[in-house]
Amino acid sequence: MKAEEIRKLDAYFKRTFQNPTLEVKARPRKDDSCELYVGDEFLGIIFKDEEEGELSYNFSMAILDVDLQ
Repeated sequence: MKAEEIRKLDAYFKRTFQNPTLEVKARPRKDDSCELYVGDEFLGIIFKDEEEGELSYNFSMAILDVDLQ
């Protein structure tokens, strides 16, 4: 993703979840997605989706069973 998109997504997540420790980072060797972290902990991937002239971003987060205990 472009740096401007990452900056906008970073601001969006910080504002929406009222958490300044959230950070959106570029992925090495991937330009269709970026990663979301809280501090140093990886939360998930944000995918860019361009379909029929519409642009959207999809956030995907896996939650492991061991994390729920």
